[in-house]
Amino acid sequence: MPAYAFEALTDNGSTEKGLLEADTARAARSMLRSRGLVPLTVEPATAQIGTETAQQTHHRGWGGRAFSAAQLAVWTRQMAGLVGAGLPLERALASLTDEAEDERQRYILATLRAEVNAGSSFARALEAHPHEFEHVYTAVIAAGEQSGALGEVLERLADDLDASLTLRSKLIGASLYPAIVSVVALVIVLFLVTYVVPQVASVFAGSKRALPLLTTAMLALSAFVREWGWWAALVGVGVAMTLSLARRHEALRERLDAAWLRLPLIGRLSRSYNAARFASTLAMLVAAGVPILKALQTAADTLNNRAMRADALDALILVREGAPLASALSSKSRFPGLLALFARLGEQTGQLPLMLQRAAHQLSTEVQRRALQLATILEPLLIVVMGLVVMLIVLAVLLPIIQLNQLVR
Repeated sequence: MPAYAFEALTDNGSTEKGLLEADTARAARSMLRSRGLVPLTVEPATAQIGTETAQQTHHRGWGGRAFSAAQLAVWTRQMAGLVGAGLPLERALASLTDEAEDERQRYILATLRAEVNAGSSFARALEAHPHEFEHVYTAVIAAGEQSGALGEVLERLADDLDASLTLRSKLIGASLYPAIVSVVALVIVLFLVTYVVPQVASVFAGSKRALPLLTTAMLALSAFVREWGWWAALVGVGVAMTLSLARRHEALRERLDAAWLRLPLIGRLSRSYNAARFASTLAMLVAAGVPILKALQTAADTLNNRAMRADALDALILVREGAPLASALSSKSRFPGLLALFARLGEQTGQLPLMLQRAAHQLSTEVQRRALQLATILEPLLIVVMGLVVMLIVLAVLLPIIQLNQLVR
């Protein structure tokens, strides 16, 4: 039974919105009148969600999504449980529609159910909402429907989403403390340089004796920050905006991303993170029955680093020409050798998805370990640097006082 989105007036003059199921729009209006409501608009849920999504995108910007990454993982896990238990897809969508608390989520799920009821496949219904469901997500669902193992594929997809969320949260957690310390240190140093140092220096302005070199240098730095600080900040913002605009040019972005991978510590961390994501996606697609060439194309599209994406597409060309996957990956130096090694083992044993998943797990573990090591090194290093800077500022203030004290004696 199709779903309809309605807007109606209540007895007290307020507006009520919601969803209901009916055979036709006319039947939906009759149901509203029987509930004591005056129908204003009754539209199919598909049309309504399109209008709703456009309004939300306009008000909330490009980042506005009904499903966050965590919510999508939970929803996928729920769908896997219901479909795996033997519940028909339409009834599973109906159950999750009734439980949805967010209005936009409820509209999207009602639309998916209506399209499935109309004879559309689940993957095609998901493709109508590219802002919510990425191409990788719909490709895996399509493969699951074709193979008749939709429940298992949904479960595997939920596991992949959970693993991706776990890795991302650990990286954010590892970088959060150094970021907070850096911001606090910068604020303290700017306050000391722009306010404390000039106040103390004004006491010795009438003195005809030369100030110590450290104090003179600190006063010069203070004058520069007070006079040119805002201009320097604007230049920094301008440089950041220029780099952001430059990254929209594919060729330039690829060169910038390649340079990023060559950085001493962060580059290796980024390379392992992207390789783990690539291996995990490729393993999930191949296990779902997606042809290897299409799986490689889809997995390459998930790479944020354009240089590694270019390497993945070059590997795709080599595989299309008949080369083994392991040889194609090993010819690209930006991909870790571990990935090619596990791909070769998978091709030799006939267990490519399993070996790719193990490679993704090892790469993810390496990313977490390196991120924690980097955070462990940065935390005391930032504190020591902050202490040294504050010590220099304090010395710059105390040296004239000590000098004056010696003159008095």
